[in-house]
Amino acid sequence: MSDESRPAPATVARTAVVIPAAGRGVRLGPGAPKALRALGGTPMLIHAVRAMAASRAVSLVVVVAPPDGAAEVKSLLDAHALPDRTDFAVVPGGETRQESVRLGLEALPPGYDIVLVHDAARPLVPVDTVDGVIEAVRDGAVAVVPALPLADTVKQVEPAAVPGEPEPVVATPERARLRAVQTPQGFDRDTLVRAHETVTGDVTDDASMVERLGRTVVVVPGHEEAFKVTRPLDLVLAEAVLARRRLNDGF
Repeated sequence: MSDESRPAPATVARTAVVIPAAGRGVRLGPGAPKALRALGGTPMLIHAVRAMAASRAVSLVVVVAPPDGAAEVKSLLDAHALPDRTDFAVVPGGETRQESVRLGLEALPPGYDIVLVHDAARPLVPVDTVDGVIEAVRDGAVAVVPALPLADTVKQVEPAAVPGEPEPVVATPERARLRAVQTPQGFDRDTLVRAHETVTGDVTDDASMVERLGRTVVVVPGHEEAFKVTRPLDLVLAEAVLARRRLNDGF
């Protein structure tokens, strides 16, 4: 077959990651913002950035810093070893997570058709989970979330008027149909941009915004080590996971 008659190679969609890291993390107590808390001697944010860059499909990571902390976060990234094959950028964020993600999206240059949004407070997500999300978007899904089945029975309650008072149960959802959602969440870029342009009001994650557009969000398997470090006990668990990895992998 001549060069002229050979089919052109398929273009692989490029992937960028937006990491909103502008929150204060009050549930971990006073001190540095949650994303800058140390885990194994290294800020959680650096662990999260490395987790995303570990995927060879990821070529750009944009960190959305506290509005007055972009220079500090940029210095932090410069001070730690990160993969040479990946580009990194830092932009100032907004007052809410939703606003920060939108600012991160606006900072993305052209040419990135897949966007992942990842919580800085999930520092230990395995690369297989990242790759699985990207692959599902490449296969045609406009929105993908990694998730795990629930181990506990869940009750829907009527919130108490006074915190700490007993709350009546109003329903018991079927546990087999429920999933605990993690990040990174993956999106077709145009779909995510349109969601941020049109959906207002309080949302808990970016996939919820896409749902409000009427688009289908699909679930892929998550991982137990992709848990969110929110409370002091989570930090203890994260330290134990990191120590085990270092022992097993020698890093």
